[in-house]
Amino acid sequence: MSDQKTTDSTKVWFITGASRGFGRVWTEAALKRGDKVVATARNLKSIAVLNEQFGDNVLTLELDVTNATQAKEAVQKAHSHFGRLDVVLNNAGYSLVGTIEEASAEDVKAMYDTNIFGAVAVIQAALPILREQGYGHILGTSSNLGHVTLPVIGYYASSKWAFEAIHESLSIEVKDFGIKVTIIEPGAYATEFGSQESLKFAPGIEVYEDFKNSFFQNLQNLERGKPDATPAGLFAAVDAENPPLRLSLGSNNLSWVKGAYAERMAEWEAWEDVAIAAQG
Repeated sequence: MSDQKTTDSTKVWFITGASRGFGRVWTEAALKRGDKVVATARNLKSIAVLNEQFGDNVLTLELDVTNATQAKEAVQKAHSHFGRLDVVLNNAGYSLVGTIEEASAEDVKAMYDTNIFGAVAVIQAALPILREQGYGHILGTSSNLGHVTLPVIGYYASSKWAFEAIHESLSIEVKDFGIKVTIIEPGAYATEFGSQESLKFAPGIEVYEDFKNSFFQNLQNLERGKPDATPAGLFAAVDAENPPLRLSLGSNNLSWVKGAYAERMAEWEAWEDVAIAAQG
């Protein structure tokens, strides 16, 4: 096991989706606090300025997470360059916008290739290294929509429900290797996540147009947090001896999730007699 973990207070990060949104905010914040970062993005030009700003503390790599071979190569380059990996942050992802009827199977699969299978590819590439080290912290950017859902972005929410389950299982499987897992669950923030680069729209069906217009109007009224306020929470988790499995970011998440689970519990309990009878 390397002794750098105890002798060097800086951390080495591997971050996907570092070109914009939370990925960019967290990459720059980690570098500004003196950590070293391997920043990855599909378009290397989108993160090239980081080399000018942060010099040897940053390594920029091109990575399309849907390419498992490229993901493995990027993780190996990162480890070879800095000699260790302390934090592996899966942040790359996008949202598919459309009702359940409107979105095609191909569009849903494409989103899952990035949001789920891309994250899994990075995790599987990093785990042998983290096991050999005997330590490491895997972070994954989920959402408060990993516990609740909304119409029109139901497929996106479903990818986050899957993301949550995968990481929770992972946390149990790798605990004995000294590897920690934290699922980051941001609420609504004023990031570029609503930009064309982070959204894919399914072809519309006219019957849903009024419903979707109302939905988008309501979304505009959501209170959005400030992205620059989030790094402190992220650092609190990665610096903690016992970090949380789930880290909620934002002031409105907990009440929404509590309400959703209260409704579920009430419904399950109301139908408990039927459930028990079905045991046989």
